[in-house]
Order: sequence, then structure tokens, then C-alpha cells
Amino acid sequence: MPKTLEGQITMEKTPSYFVTREAPARIYAMSRDTKLIVVVRDPVTRAISDYTQTLSKKPDIPTFDSLTFKNRTTGLIDTSWSAIQIGIYAKHLDNWLQFFPMSQILFVSGERLISDPAGELGRVQDFLGLKRIITDKHFYFNQTKGFPCLKKAEGSSKPHCLGKTKGRTHPNIDPEVVQRLRDFYRPFNMKFYQMTGRKFGWDD
Repeated sequence: MPKTLEGQITMEKTPSYFVTREAPARIYAMSRDTKLIVVVRDPVTRAISDYTQTLSKKPDIPTFDSLTFKNRTTGLIDTSWSAIQIGIYAKHLDNWLQFFPMSQILFVSGERLISDPAGELGRVQDFLGLKRIITDKHFYFNQTKGFPCLKKAEGSSKPHCLGKTKGRTHPNIDPEVVQRLRDFYRPFNMKFYQMTGRKFGWDD
């Protein structure tokens, strides 16, 4: 980490931290005052998105359905598949709460980042003790991508959108498989809502 002066905030982003068993202890050892921000989204959509990304790099991987189930007949979900495992947020959060209090962890809704980016970033600015300077006027909605984009990136006169790996069209997944996954995740989601004190609306 770079040296940080009084009044500065140093940020670093690594998606795999949240699901890496050793990460909480290591970060705590580095600085127990660290504030943690985690963007989460509906675990079913997340798993399909994860699969879509892998499929774009390895077109010959097995189907989503065959990777999802240990046994399709009994409907037993394969929790060893990382695309499924990552979405069991309550389990990962348990690991972090051994080291950090909930007051130092902010969960950002991936869905609300799209539907209300300024509102969700307002929560981030409050959490970091920053003045709310990011508002609706900083964004425009990109119809092609289906995402909000920054009207003007810092130090640039051009708008900034998420990269080409974001907003890919998902393959069609059997609705029965999607329903099985919804049923599988529901108890974990409920526990997660309880732990965070926030309903993310994935089971509505």
C-alpha cells in the first residue's frame, strides 16, 4: 500500500478478497481500522454472469446446467463450483466478522448501482466520511450497455463506461434451473439480510 497522508484515503480493489479465507486476518494484521466495501448482487444472476464470462474465454466448457448440479435428478446443487460458492454471501461474511465489526463493512447493492448510482454512491461517501459530491448529474444511462456511465471521467473530457467485459448478453438458462438456484440461495440470502440489516430484494 502507498503511504497515506492525514486527510487522504487509500483505496484498493480486489474482488476475490471477500471469498478468500485468509484475507480477513491479513488485512486486520495490516490495519484493523480498514473500512471494507463489498458490491453484491443477486447470487443467481451473479452465477450466470460468472459463467457467461468464463464461456467467452473458454467456449468449450460444459453447460451451465451440468455445472450447477451434482445430481440433476435429485436437484443437488454443486457448491464446490466457484460460480455457485461465491454467492453464499452469509458464509463469507461470517469469516470477516471474526475480525471486523459490521460498522466497518459496507455492502453495496449491485442492482441499485445500476438503477440509482448516485444514491448508492451517496451511501459509500457517507460510510467513508466524505462530503456527498457525486450526484445524479454525474451520470447518463447507456442504452447499449444497460449501465449508467460517468458523464466525464476525472482528468478527461470524455465519458467513462464500464469495459467491454461488462454488460454481456447472458445465455438462456432453463427456468427450472434458475428456480432451483433461487430456492437454494433463499435461506442464505435471508441470513445475509439479517446479518447486514439490509434487504436486497433478491427473493421478492
